Formats: sequence, structure tokens, C-alpha cells
Amino acid sequence: MNWRDMAGGKLMTPAEAVSVVKPGDQVMVGIINCTPYTLCEALYERRGELEGVRIDHPAPLFSWVRDGDEDVFELHDLYATPFDRDMVNEGRVAYLPTAVWRDGDLPPGFLQDPDVFLVPVSPPDANGYCSFGPGVFFSPTYCRNSKIVIAEVHENFIRTGGENFVHISQIDRMCEAEQPTGTMPVAPRTDEEELVTEVVGTLVAAELINDRDTIQIGIGTIASAMAAFLGEKQDLGMQTEIITGGVAQLVEQGVVTGKYKTLHRGKVVASIALVPEEELAYIDGNPIFELYEFGYVDDVRYLSQQDNLVAINNALQVDLTGQIASETIGPKVWTGVGGQTAFSIAANYSRGGRCISVLPSSSIVNGERVSRILPMLLEGAVVTVPRTMVDYVVTEHGIAHLRGKTVKERAGELIAIAHPDFRADLKNAANKAYRLGL
Repeated sequence: MNWRDMAGGKLMTPAEAVSVVKPGDQVMVGIINCTPYTLCEALYERRGELEGVRIDHPAPLFSWVRDGDEDVFELHDLYATPFDRDMVNEGRVAYLPTAVWRDGDLPPGFLQDPDVFLVPVSPPDANGYCSFGPGVFFSPTYCRNSKIVIAEVHENFIRTGGENFVHISQIDRMCEAEQPTGTMPVAPRTDEEELVTEVVGTLVAAELINDRDTIQIGIGTIASAMAAFLGEKQDLGMQTEIITGGVAQLVEQGVVTGKYKTLHRGKVVASIALVPEEELAYIDGNPIFELYEFGYVDDVRYLSQQDNLVAINNALQVDLTGQIASETIGPKVWTGVGGQTAFSIAANYSRGGRCISVLPSSSIVNGERVSRILPMLLEGAVVTVPRTMVDYVVTEHGIAHLRGKTVKERAGELIAIAHPDFRADLKNAANKAYRLGL
């Protein structure tokens, strides 16, 4: 049966689909690369008639608050992106920091039983099951908890194992997608950033990753490129929040097999696949890949049972005691917590686990080079990973070994991997602030 026939009276135009939203409603929207653009645009067009509507849209790839437009919706987010970062910092979008993810629970502070859930899905298969495509997020739970589920259908959505499905009977209204769901925009790396990434990736792979380890790779300029440097390893596992570019090739090459995973042996487990189209094609229908809800893949209680779990995540800044700031630059929100804190904690509890933070030693800001390793974090900065959880910090100048080290030893390790232009100043600042006698 043609899927449109299966949808029957549920299939309508985007405008008709969102006409059910009324003033005062609470609306939940799919995340990152599963942002339902068509439905979002149709709802945005109705902004003048929807007073008091709250929209929770984590890590949005859609601009709900725009320069020159009056703020109509009450917006909530837990991971800022280029689409709403400025609006978060202007107070026009409510930002919710959260790092507690538990299987079966929705994020505290977010809508628990919204009036409407907007979600992109694949067409139903012969048995009526739609896929959430490249991103599950909390979609299975929201499809159960929401009063009305409105789906936009993407013919090209992939199918995977895990919890990546919803039956058409749980969907109230449907429309055909008029544009792709998109992906997280990534600024092209400069020549310097390419070199830094290559050096850091090579160091991490050669010195800190062992055969049979199970890897989590975060997103960010350096971390998201880590898969490209793991090609010489054997029998790696992958237990992560987001499948990043290059992981599919590692599976195809036989590098990632998952043979020695404690959980989900032989499977690549995540909640989102944030990869190029050609890698999505490899993942589509491949039984090795399983996508689950965020609450499951980021649950520390489960992750800590995974032996040799290695968490590799980007840092924005690090201080000389080892505190990692990955969400803010001073008080300015840049991204969000995501799964970084959860995976860092789990890696510490994992038997044989390791927590690795990667970053360039410096950046160019307003034409001036500044250190990313600081005597102390900027005023108002948020600590994403406590210093007690950080095992290694890696820049293009080397690896700082922090586990089991005193504050003085930590400062020495971190100064050694700082940009050479700043080492003397960092040493002087460390002696002044912490009286270390370096």
C-alpha cells in the first residue's frame, strides 16, 4: 500500500497540520538534524495569532526569534546553536543547563506532556512503522506523552535498529516535508586549525587509545574529527551520544567491531547520526547501528558498566587546575552541556576508562592570539567537567597527564602544553594565584 493511502485523512498541508496549535499551548520540537523545518516554518507563520505559546526546541536549527520581529513565542533551549546563540545571550531564549539523563525520564525543566509534538519521520513501512531517521532524541517518549503528534514525512530518512521507530497509529497529523532537516553548521577549519586537529588527533590515537577500547566522541572543532585518526586500532567499540563523521568508515574497515563491548556487544550505539549523506547511506538498514533515546545513551548508571570507556570531548577553555569549560566563554553561553558531563563521569567509573579533553592551545580573537589555557577560568565561566574527573588534556603541544597529580603538578603539565607565547605568563600567574613555586 502506498504510504499516502495508509496515512489517509491524517495527511494534510503543513498549514493545516499546525492549525491545531492554539494560544497558550505548549509545543515540543525535534532536535538538531531532526528539526522539522516545514512544520516549524508553518507554525512561525502563525506567530501573530498564537499568544502565550511556549516552544521547547533543544539545539535548534531553526530561528524562532529573529531580528526585526517581535518576540511572540516563549522559547526554551538546552544547547545553544548558531541559530539562537545570540538570542540566548540577549535573554530572548530561556536557557536550561542540564546534565542529568536517566533512562525513562525526560529532561527536568523541559515539557513533560506537551500539547503538541512536532517531529520528522520516514514514511511508514508495510507494517505502519515510521523511523525517526538520523536522530531519535526523546521522540519515542514524546510520541507517547504528547496530546497531539504532528509529523512531517521525509522520503529519504534512514532506518536503524534500537528505538528508532513510531507506529503511524501514534501520529495524529502528517504533512510532506518541503525541505531537508539540515545538519549542524560547521565553520570551515583554517589551515592552522587543520594542523592542530591533525596533531591532537594523532597524539590521542597513538598515546591514549588502546585496542578494544569503547569510544565516545563529542562534537566540536577537534573532537568531532577523532574518528579519522583511529584507523590503525583494532576491535574498537562505539558507545556515544552522537555518531560523528568517519565512524561509518571505521565500521566498514573492520576497526570498529564492538566485539569486546560490555554493553550492546557488536553494535554502534548512539542517539543521533550527525554525518555526511554518504555515511548515512551506509548506516541505513545496517544492523550494526542502533539509535536510542538520549535518556538511555547518556545514562551514567549504564555507561559506567561499560569497561574501557574512553570519553573524548572538546573544551573551550581549561584552567591550570584542570577545570574544563565547554559551555560558556566567561558568562556568554556558547553551546550546552550535552552528554559531556555524563560521559566524563561514566568514564571515571568505568573499569579501565579515561576522560580526555581536547582543544587548541590558543585562538585568534579580534585579530589577537589568546591562550585557551588560563590561570583561572574567566569570571562567570561554567565548569562543565570538574577537575577531579579529567584524566588528560591534549593540545597540539602535547598531553597533560592530570590523574593523581597535585595542583602544582597539574599546573606544570598544563603550562607545558600551552602555546609557547603564554607559558611564562601562565607560570607567573600560577605562582601568584596558587603560590606553587614553579
